[in-house]
Amino acid sequence: MEKVYGQRQDSLCRVVLFGPESTGKTTLAKQLAEHYSTHWVPEYAREYLQEKWDKTGEICTLEDLLPIAAGQMALENKLAATANQVLICDTDLLETQVYSEMYFDGYADPILRKYAQENHYDLYLLTYIDVPWQPDDLRDRPDSREEMFRAFEHALQANNRRFVTVKGTQAERFRLAVSEIDKILSKDMFDAKDLEFLNARGITMDKIEDQLETFRRGIPFVSLSKAAVIGDGIVALDAAQQDRLVTHYENSSDRFDLGKFTPASGAASRMFKALFGFLSDFDPDKQELSDYLADPENKAVADFYSRLREFPFFQAVHEKVPGDLKEGAYLHTFVSEMLGEQGLNFGFYPKGLLPFHQYEGGSATPLEEHLREGAMYATRGGESALHFTISPQHQDLFEETFAAIRSRMEAETGVAFQMSHSFQKPATDTLAVDPDNQPFRDGQGQLLLRPGGHGALIENLNEQDADVLFIKNIDNVVLKEQLPEIGKWKKVLGGLLLEIQAEAFRMARLLEGGDPGPGILEEAASFLVERLNNSLPNDFDKLSADARQQWINSRLNRPIRVCGMVKNEGEPGGGPFWIHDEGGGESLQIVESAQVNMEDREQQKIFGESTHFNPVDLVCGLRDYRGNKYDLMEFVNSKQGFITSKTYEGRELKALELPGLWNGGMAYWNTIFVEVPVSTFNPVKTVNDLLKPAHNNKGV
Repeated sequence: MEKVYGQRQDSLCRVVLFGPESTGKTTLAKQLAEHYSTHWVPEYAREYLQEKWDKTGEICTLEDLLPIAAGQMALENKLAATANQVLICDTDLLETQVYSEMYFDGYADPILRKYAQENHYDLYLLTYIDVPWQPDDLRDRPDSREEMFRAFEHALQANNRRFVTVKGTQAERFRLAVSEIDKILSKDMFDAKDLEFLNARGITMDKIEDQLETFRRGIPFVSLSKAAVIGDGIVALDAAQQDRLVTHYENSSDRFDLGKFTPASGAASRMFKALFGFLSDFDPDKQELSDYLADPENKAVADFYSRLREFPFFQAVHEKVPGDLKEGAYLHTFVSEMLGEQGLNFGFYPKGLLPFHQYEGGSATPLEEHLREGAMYATRGGESALHFTISPQHQDLFEETFAAIRSRMEAETGVAFQMSHSFQKPATDTLAVDPDNQPFRDGQGQLLLRPGGHGALIENLNEQDADVLFIKNIDNVVLKEQLPEIGKWKKVLGGLLLEIQAEAFRMARLLEGGDPGPGILEEAASFLVERLNNSLPNDFDKLSADARQQWINSRLNRPIRVCGMVKNEGEPGGGPFWIHDEGGGESLQIVESAQVNMEDREQQKIFGESTHFNPVDLVCGLRDYRGNKYDLMEFVNSKQGFITSKTYEGRELKALELPGLWNGGMAYWNTIFVEVPVSTFNPVKTVNDLLKPAHNNKGV
């Protein structure tokens, strides 16, 4: 009996097209079989009953159902023998059982029931009745389509089958079906060892399936509408406005829990790229230093050497170098002592713990400078809370450094510092794939995971318990003599945030009670457009009052970010743009060049019209008008990630970066861009940046 009605054992992914007659099952089955280069199993009942009708003019009887079931399984098993990974079945025995019960007063043969229960399928595609009825000799219930559909749906639910309802156009049905089948195929790519590896990092199969689907479909480019400029997306504040906002912040900020969030996990090795090259390329026993430095490709090393004594670490390194060396050997030894594991090991250090600035009493790290900054504008009740995201291998260094400087910094500033830290979560790592979008494995067969980029830090940010949080990168610091300018502009941004947030909260409270009263909806809509840079739906005026209020509430109740923007002076990175959003309107976003289709001349032109640059200078409002903290994960646009090409062990791979922290990671925040002076942006990307005036008080 097993051979007649049961399935032979194989590893195929079996998919059933399931549902009432004339609902597009055969059309979809053919499309899927072509897509997966495999077989589809026709409905044996149609051939059997058509032949009976042609010969006798009789329709299906109860006695026909077991022969139909046997013929269906024989055809399925035959085609399964040569199928490619997937077998698409236009029906199964459970469908035959449903027809039996619907046509014969709830009766189905026990043998049919037994094998309808026991035969295994990975996925059922339940076809909806939103396609036109197509009559033929065998179809006989055009007026019972809803009843028949519910019977098929109930059968799947009652038998605990995995299914998805497909509806809409042929293209929509096909896309959904492929997406669901690919999820199953993705799971088949992983064995028990893989699952253990992923589980240990907190990575679910749902995340892996989503990532594989992203690789298959690709990430669409954003659609730029126009560059954000002064007066159209970027606010320029005059001196009186700046002073007013500083005063407002100083008078109001003590009512809020303040914090400072600093991404600081980046290793300093990239700062010293040119110097690592020097160690590799220059042999002082075989080449004169002057000849090496004369090569234009070695200009960075030449600049480093010409002003060597101005670096804040010079004396500490110089003391480790023998004094009788020629200049080539001296510089090579100096760099080796500075970067090497047997020396000061700066190549291993995080940027935040390197000596950046030189003062009379010694050198200072970015960590110290961020403490000084926090004391200026992120202090409440004599305390300042600072959070740093760091790498696990640097934890001890950060804790030791903070412990060593804490008392001195508190005495200098009169502020008590609370420093906390977190790591980028292993669960935010992403799967690498090969060029065919299959999971990439290393030489030992292990899955390769890669860090998800700074966008992963949205989860760390989400854990911060503050009303108002300032965000600034670890390497963007200045000498303490220049801090008043930095502090002023942080207070300007903070004052603007508190001012706009107070108005947003007032609007939200007015709308909370149901009927807000005359003119409130119009006032709130204007506020969203004029101050929070929202775009009203095209049909907003045609919506009912309830629908308009619902839309306004959804936009008012979002985290707010006020972002400083400096004039573009050629720095790489993101800039402020208006983009077309999914709802047909426009939204204000920070966009990286990698998100834009530069082969599209119009998009390239718009990108080139940008006048400002994002220096990562943000102040954020993280609570709603009731004081509840927002779940920031709800405001991420997962479609704004990045797919990049990399190599590993000499092989090509594709890597996925999560939506950037201030790009797609904050896509659904309310956003205000403010022009700030370029003096507030002083990053240290290479070691020679420490020679710039913001970091070097020795002069040329």
